[in-house]
Amino acid sequence: QVQLVESGGGLVQVGDSLRLSCAASGRTYRMGWFRQAPGKGREVVAVVSVSGSNTFYADSVKGRFTVSRVNTKNTVYLQMDNLKPEDTAEYTCAADVRGSSWYSKWVYDYDYWGQGTQVTVSS
Repeated sequence: QVQLVESGGGLVQVGDSLRLSCAASGRTYRMGWFRQAPGKGREVVAVVSVSGSNTFYADSVKGRFTVSRVNTKNTVYLQMDNLKPEDTAEYTCAADVRGSSWYSKWVYDYDYWGQGTQVTVSS
């Protein structure tokens, strides 16, 4: 059993930055950040491999968001720059603990989920 705890969400203005953190209670492999806006489905935002050397970004955040991890702290980060109103959503981190492929955008490929943290970007 792995617990994931996110932090760092909040209310910001257009163009501001936020850094989300996701602390895991145990070892994880692939980690993903997902988001869900009101009335919309959950979508993948970013994925990072166990080593941190491979990353994936959704087209909508490419060039603005950066995912990273510090394995000695069992923590994954999502640096969000130049935030836009359409980034408003609940952000959740997810962990794969089976050590399968380094990339997946599918919810069912993740074993554990955090409780989510709200990000609101005001115009």
